[in-house]
Amino acid sequence: MSESPAHRLKRMDLRARRRGTKEMDLVLGNFAAAKLAEMDEAALDHFDRFLEEGDNDLWSWITGQVSGPAEYADLVEKIRQHAGLGKIA
Repeated sequence: MSESPAHRLKRMDLRARRRGTKEMDLVLGNFAAAKLAEMDEAALDHFDRFLEEGDNDLWSWITGQVSGPAEYADLVEKIRQHAGLGKIA
C-alpha cells in the first residue's frame, strides 16, 4: 500500500520538526512548514532522503562547519537562505 500525498507531507513535516536537537527542529521545521507544499515529487524524494541523515551531520553542513555531500549542496543552501544564515564562503 502506497502512502497518500497528504500523509507523506504530514510525515515529512513531523520528521523535520522533531529531530532530536532543538536547533534542527527549528531550522528544518521552519523550512518544511514553508516549502513542503510547493515541492514537486523529485524535490520531496530528495528532502525525504535528506531527513534520513543524522542531526550532527545536518547541523555541520547547514552551519558550514563541514562540506556536505554534493548531492545535498543546493538543498543545504536553500535551507541556509531560509534560516537567514547566508551563503557559505
